[in-house]
Amino acid sequence: MASSTVTPPRPNRPNLAFRQLRGQRSPAEFAALVRRAAREIGERVSCDARYIGRVEAGEIRCPNYAYERVFLHMFPGRTLTDLGFAPRSSVRGRGARATGDAPGTDETGGAYEPYDTQDPNDTHHNHEESDVLRRAFMTGGGATVAAASLGPLGLALDASAAERPVRRAGAGQASALEEAVRRIRLLDDRHGADGLYRRAATPLRAAYALLDAGTTRQATADRLHSGAGELAISVGWLAHDSGRFDDARSHYAEALATARMAGDPALEAHAFCNTAFLARDAGRPREAVRAAQAAQRVARPLGSARLMSLLALREAGGWAGLADRTGCEQALVRAQALYERGSSDADPEWMSFYGEAELEGLEAQCWSTLGDWPRAARHARRAAQLQDPHFTRNIALYTAELADDLARGGRPDEAAAAGMKVLDLLGQVQSSRIQTMLAGTARVLLPHRRASGVSDFLERHASTPRAV
Repeated sequence: MASSTVTPPRPNRPNLAFRQLRGQRSPAEFAALVRRAAREIGERVSCDARYIGRVEAGEIRCPNYAYERVFLHMFPGRTLTDLGFAPRSSVRGRGARATGDAPGTDETGGAYEPYDTQDPNDTHHNHEESDVLRRAFMTGGGATVAAASLGPLGLALDASAAERPVRRAGAGQASALEEAVRRIRLLDDRHGADGLYRRAATPLRAAYALLDAGTTRQATADRLHSGAGELAISVGWLAHDSGRFDDARSHYAEALATARMAGDPALEAHAFCNTAFLARDAGRPREAVRAAQAAQRVARPLGSARLMSLLALREAGGWAGLADRTGCEQALVRAQALYERGSSDADPEWMSFYGEAELEGLEAQCWSTLGDWPRAARHARRAAQLQDPHFTRNIALYTAELADDLARGGRPDEAAAAGMKVLDLLGQVQSSRIQTMLAGTARVLLPHRRASGVSDFLERHASTPRAV
């Protein structure tokens, strides 16, 4: 009779050589370098921070052939063994063939694009859940995630905390995580993203470690999934607003994966919403339209007219980027009609920023993209006037939009005055988005130095330090 003894799987051995090659770069920054190297040699890889984490953890013993070519291009003269991988021959065998893997690889396939439709019968990602969830938290620890009041953001703990075993999570940890998300949003509303991103990213690994640790109550597990996903989106937004588009895309995709695994349509709609916004800003308008439409399909049963209104505006921004005025106008009309239905108990908590001012501001951006400067300026001015003073960052954003629209519309004196107001706010707000907009306005105003107030604005703008 055959023996019933089962040889336990050997533990993964961390790839210290690969970790050393990453150096001081974050996993997301290193993943961006991998993607850039792939483009240089005509390869296409979906590398993100999660993949880098799996390599460094030893979960990928040998990369597939595409990644092998990219890594050897990045580090000429080195072999896979030099990079810390196992020889390809050692990962060939019955185990790989039995699971249908390609010969000579010990690596799973690439991630879905954020807006792709999943096959409900495809369970490929289920066995990777702990790996997917663990990726988004950098450092930090359990119940103190929000309680420390972000200090200086109250989220940063010593790096060793993430390595310690995590006990089963409870309602206290879920509440702390939800409070951390609220705190980050509040600070972003007041101060912008640039000073927050690196510090706010530190608790991500801790929250996903809580998911790995598990909980005895399903209700708590649901709260932890939702909180972790919302935190990934919040950190993604900070990356987005500070111009780190690759990092933002990785965080948004992480949130989308979490939403799909947890069966959380509200979180999925939020992740798609931000993905659409990022795609527009990154110059991928068709993706913006597709992501916004996917968000609307997911969000429709949730019963929030205000959420559907915002998603229609995300779609309008994509159509504007495609220079499709008709598609843009139709989406704007739909957004306005949905907004006028009013708020409801079904509106998500994260939409606190979405009021009439944001509606006007997003419409202004659409008209600006379409080159209708007078119409864009009209909506931007109204947005700045309507904005609650609590949202300092948005006041600066709408005023910067107004300055740019006025400058491009042939009203340099008014543009300079609006630009001065933005400069007054930059002491309180750190946002690469706003600084980039203002720099564009300054370039447009250069030929108009003799117009009233323009020279003063240009001199003050030139002497204003940029955020690092």
